[in-house]
Amino acid sequence: MTDAAQAPAPAHMPEVSERVRTLIAQMTVEEKLAQIVSFWPDQGGNVVAPMQGEMAAESGGKSLADITKHGLGQYTRVYGTRPVDPIQRAEWLWGEQRRLKKETRLGIPALVHEECLTGLAAWQAATFPAPLAWGASFDDELVYEMGQVIGESMKKLGVHLGLAPVLDVIRDPRWGRTEEAISEDPYVVGTIATKYVQGLQASGVHATLKHFVGYSGSKAGRNHAPVSAGPRELADTFLPPFEMAVLDGKVKSVMNSYTDVDGVPCAANEGLLTGVLREKWGFEGTVVADYFAVAFLEVMHGVASDRADAAAQALRAGLDVELPGMDAFPLLAEKVRSGEFPEAFVDRALARHLTQKEELGLLEPDAFEDEPPTEIDLDSPRHQAIARKLAQESIVLLSNDGTLPLAGADAPKRIAVVGPNADAVEALQGCYSFANHVLAHYPDHEIGFHIPTVTEAMREAFADAELVTAHGCDVEGTDSSGIAEAVAAAEGADVVVAVVGDRAGLFGRGTVGEGNDAESLDLPGVQRELVEALVATGKPVVMVMTLGRPYVIDWALDGEGPKPAAVIHAAFPGEGGGLAIADVLAGTVNPSGRLPLSLPRSSGAQPYSYLHPMLGGPSDVTNTDSTPTRPFGFGLSYTTFAYADLEVSSSVEAGGTITAAVTVTNTGDVAGAEPVQVYGRDVLGSIARPVVQLLGYQRVALEAGESKRLTFEIPTTRFAFSDRRMVKIVEPGDVEVWVASHSAAAETSSDVAETTAGAIVNEKKAAKVEIPGTATPRATVTITGPLHEVTTSDARWVTTTIA
Repeated sequence: MTDAAQAPAPAHMPEVSERVRTLIAQMTVEEKLAQIVSFWPDQGGNVVAPMQGEMAAESGGKSLADITKHGLGQYTRVYGTRPVDPIQRAEWLWGEQRRLKKETRLGIPALVHEECLTGLAAWQAATFPAPLAWGASFDDELVYEMGQVIGESMKKLGVHLGLAPVLDVIRDPRWGRTEEAISEDPYVVGTIATKYVQGLQASGVHATLKHFVGYSGSKAGRNHAPVSAGPRELADTFLPPFEMAVLDGKVKSVMNSYTDVDGVPCAANEGLLTGVLREKWGFEGTVVADYFAVAFLEVMHGVASDRADAAAQALRAGLDVELPGMDAFPLLAEKVRSGEFPEAFVDRALARHLTQKEELGLLEPDAFEDEPPTEIDLDSPRHQAIARKLAQESIVLLSNDGTLPLAGADAPKRIAVVGPNADAVEALQGCYSFANHVLAHYPDHEIGFHIPTVTEAMREAFADAELVTAHGCDVEGTDSSGIAEAVAAAEGADVVVAVVGDRAGLFGRGTVGEGNDAESLDLPGVQRELVEALVATGKPVVMVMTLGRPYVIDWALDGEGPKPAAVIHAAFPGEGGGLAIADVLAGTVNPSGRLPLSLPRSSGAQPYSYLHPMLGGPSDVTNTDSTPTRPFGFGLSYTTFAYADLEVSSSVEAGGTITAAVTVTNTGDVAGAEPVQVYGRDVLGSIARPVVQLLGYQRVALEAGESKRLTFEIPTTRFAFSDRRMVKIVEPGDVEVWVASHSAAAETSSDVAETTAGAIVNEKKAAKVEIPGTATPRATVTITGPLHEVTTSDARWVTTTIA
């Protein structure tokens, strides 16, 4: 146990307004502590986490008036805990806020927070694609629009804080929360998440970065497991996305990670919560606890003797607000009064939280004096249009023998639509959707609006064709008795669409999601058996996967013998996902999604990242092959694209900007969009460097035969790394730059690069499988000295112009 009395005076006391200073001066200790905790009202028996009941403080049948007699910092999920009518709930919330203003001594309303990772997680609210789909779209501007409409809905309902986005860099797809994350590439995570932050905050709702930091690097991809990342991996992989969202996104809130990094729990890690966030980056917002994280210092990490000790450690480290309840912080009252714990640490957190309330207008005399909304459309045509477009852009075509699109003179007259996810609304949505996060506890309650399944969307898109359907099998389990019916449906059809994959849920209620970590990356249940039985009929089979993590499907892509005619990867595409899948199958939309993380070859090859150094690839000194079945950035189209006339700066000073220009041409017969990817590598580094690294990306839409010239302005800091002193530097020397359709596409004679490019060794076949891809020849850029030490003011973004 640490001795709180020995703690030094807190650093980084925030500058506050006179109003906030006056409020703090008036407060009793109990009133101060009440302003840095939350209360979760009206849970209705919905226990979303296994330890929630154990962690939560008992209300003891007390009324809200009694619970909040000293005031209240935040209300937890007043819309998102159970199915409630949003208009009725808004009326309750406005009344409750007015009561806090009238009946508590200082009259401060509570800040209201909600989950909003795939849209506001509330009844009747739109459900957007999961973050893994954002990464697949490579469209940060569309993600901005999504964040904006989500924020508008929240603001109308009196919600102030959204607990999103997730900036964890994917390291191991066995991790259940893979579908909540954006990509295995830190730059893709940082750019897309920052745009979400900016969109949400443009609507007047504060965003919260999750989970600071290292959570996705847990051992064996397990939830709440230790992280053994070294300081360089932390600095160069896990922290950069957060840095972008803090410095460029101006995010207002950050949430700690549950994990410990090298033995120190993040909720009590002063080096991270104060040293990195405050001292290095100048973050001025609030740090909120992930749910029960303060109490977990006692019961899961074993570093605190009791809840009061846990509270003292968290406050001292720089955690400001306890969520979702008041389990630990209020227990400090006697320790503060006795002088055992310095009141200044409470004041520091309080000042930050009251400043946030002030920014949100909660300290204004007229706060909640207006009337609550009497009508609201949380799934408006604009919501639906953005959801469908993002879903369309996120769909990745992994293989196609020419069967797709199902259009033209050879369009099928009879289509079999089979599989456990074909007619399931839940199969389109992520773990933090309201349907899968909350309605799982209310099986008799409808979702609140209509979401077309893949089957329904197919009926609309293929109105002239006859559709036959069969369930085939469940997502999980060993029951294969329904496969015969699916095979019979296939035998009478011209083409088969088999919709398989995942079902998101919490803590064992699904195949992926929070707490649903995987030991195997085989397609769950008997779904592979289903697909192989369908393929054996000789009918062309289109395998559509709605999923939250990539699976080992080399048998469907590269295996010997019959295999699906086409394979589609759709990362939980949301309410517009069924329609988007039908759009792609029918050819009214050309697929343009690209893999935001590598498609694994085996479970045993994990953790894996395409950003590996030379030793991370296949070699002659091991009999295992970690090379992915399909590489990061991969995706096919119904058209073809060519890159030409690459021009790259020949020399640039360290700390300067590299200019790269390329002409992209749609060389096919139909319009399409291409996420153009710029890659590079450090030829020689003082630290082992990745053999390939994404430098920048840009979606470009082209009509058939059309060309556009793209110019990328790439800061040399995209090549920065932590040197042997743990100082972030840009090192003088040669780097190579090229433009490619995915991370393994390259025109090169380099033996190093050959380990990641083009022909991938499939050990089962002892042969080479050609991975389609387009790339320009590599251009060498000389970064001239002196060595450049990177500061937080250095540029982080690649800018693009299109002519």
